[in-house]
Amino acid sequence: MNALQLPDVSSEPFLNMHAYSLDWVGMENIALPIQIQNTLCASKVNAYVSLDDPQAKGIHMSRLYTRLLELHALPDLTLSKIYQALQDFLASHTELSQQARLDIQAEFNLEQPALVSALSGWKSYPFSLSCKLSEHTFEAELAIEITYSSTCPCSAALARDLIQKSFQDAIDTKKINPQNTDEIMAWLGTTDAIVATPHSQRSFAQLRFKLDPCLPSIPIRQFISHAEQALTTPVQTAVKRVDEQAFALANGQNLMFCEDALRRLYHAFVNYSGISGFNFKVIHAESLHAHDAVAQGSWQW
Repeated sequence: MNALQLPDVSSEPFLNMHAYSLDWVGMENIALPIQIQNTLCASKVNAYVSLDDPQAKGIHMSRLYTRLLELHALPDLTLSKIYQALQDFLASHTELSQQARLDIQAEFNLEQPALVSALSGWKSYPFSLSCKLSEHTFEAELAIEITYSSTCPCSAALARDLIQKSFQDAIDTKKINPQNTDEIMAWLGTTDAIVATPHSQRSFAQLRFKLDPCLPSIPIRQFISHAEQALTTPVQTAVKRVDEQAFALANGQNLMFCEDALRRLYHAFVNYSGISGFNFKVIHAESLHAHDAVAQGSWQW
């Protein structure tokens, strides 16, 4: 038997008594480096088609895989290119499939500058992109996770109260002269003055967007920048003391409960062009408690 006559069991008659159509059949966790917005992303891809013919034994997975390889060669992966790939998935499964789906999971690396100094460093943003083609309806959903710092407003108020009491005690015990500015300034620079600090924590914004299929590019970079501007306290990379001080100031001037953070994001994106809906969740990994504080909200979801 030569290579042109190799057996293909998928094309043989299907005699199984369990003849049912299947929602999705395909492959998961395919390693596929891709370029998005001039950024190389080491991704894992899932590719599926529906198996609508109950008499069909299975799909042609190799046809999906070889079509995916063409996405790797693109200088910039866009929604239109994914739409074309899904169309080809269906074209290669004529009479078998009416729906096609592609899921991408990766990390988007961005070089971010320090707040004040000339330093910079790299941050990695996990993201996923899920696209589905069904009866000429194309849907695309983008999810991004952003890490930021949040300082508790309640804890800040309690810390201020203790600092006020410490100041009054220093006056009452004549440690400082309230008429002497130099003494007050010197005292404020000691641990006796700042007796308490508010608790803050690393926090996470999980953002999911329904994308306009006509977007010319996949706007990961723009969404990250817009969300971090709304939150104002994204985690930093390389820092000097001036940067750390600026970060402390940003946290002090932007005290946030999880509800506050979510509303900032909601306001930032509710009129943002190129999206038709969103679903946001923020997680504040409490340093006071062993549990997390969370808030979730959506628009046209």
